[in-house]
Amino acid sequence: MMEKILIVDDSMVQAAQLKSILEDDYDVTVVHTAEDALKLAGSGDFSMILLDVVMPGMDGFTLLKKLQEEINTQSVPVILITSLSDVQHEEHGLVSGAVDYISKPFNALIVKARIKTHIKLYGYRKQIEHQSRTDQLTGIANRREYERYSKIKWKEAARLKVPFSICMIDIDHFKTYNDTFGHPAGDKVIAAVAKTVSGYLRRTTDFVARYGGEEFVAFLLGESSGNAFEYLRKIRQAVENLHIPHSPSVSEWVTVSIGGVTVVPPEISSYNFFLKIADSMLYDAKKFGRNRVVWSNENMKQLLEK
Repeated sequence: MMEKILIVDDSMVQAAQLKSILEDDYDVTVVHTAEDALKLAGSGDFSMILLDVVMPGMDGFTLLKKLQEEINTQSVPVILITSLSDVQHEEHGLVSGAVDYISKPFNALIVKARIKTHIKLYGYRKQIEHQSRTDQLTGIANRREYERYSKIKWKEAARLKVPFSICMIDIDHFKTYNDTFGHPAGDKVIAAVAKTVSGYLRRTTDFVARYGGEEFVAFLLGESSGNAFEYLRKIRQAVENLHIPHSPSVSEWVTVSIGGVTVVPPEISSYNFFLKIADSMLYDAKKFGRNRVVWSNENMKQLLEK
């Protein structure tokens, strides 16, 4: 699969020249305004953006700043297109966050070499970032990624005024399981539960992470409390249906308890308050007998399973 490159240049001739140099090796898209680039870049999964500095309307430096403010584009390398004599623009661009520049008129070998280098570096960086955000045992997001992503999505839900569901999931009697079967077996259980939960939470509006030990945290955007509650009931049942034998003294199978809350975020700074409510619902699920879902709906009333 070819790496994707976005060329942003108001000159059709110049953009066509660049595209002809690159199109044999890359999937190249061309736009002629900064506004079109901004719309496309956020969803285009580009590995490189080639950006002309001098454009009518929004210039290249303004676009560069906006790209760096967006979560989906802030790490995508940007190479500036400048004139040979335009040293001032090159310096400004590099200080502002561009990774390199290419000069007009284009030298095809230099253009290809610089782009190949920066796309390779971007690939390495993405791999390292992915590893730093992934829990090594389960392959799902780790606590660090959860901390980062929850802030972004909570703000998004607050801005769009849509329901946000926070969910805490805990493996029941896990210490007893570890004491009975050993830590390697316990690690396999954590991985199996993570795989089952993440298998259900695959929509673009879903997220799940390992919160620590045998506990997971998830959130769903746009679902009512009733829908979220029913969805997590299915997940709880799916874990039980794995039929992983537990210690006979506590339970026949490995199960999970789940607590959650659904709310339209009243303000950006209130996330931790509602996280504590989700955690208290989990505490109630444990108190009421485990292997169940307890939810707090939009009116702060409990929805109880069983």
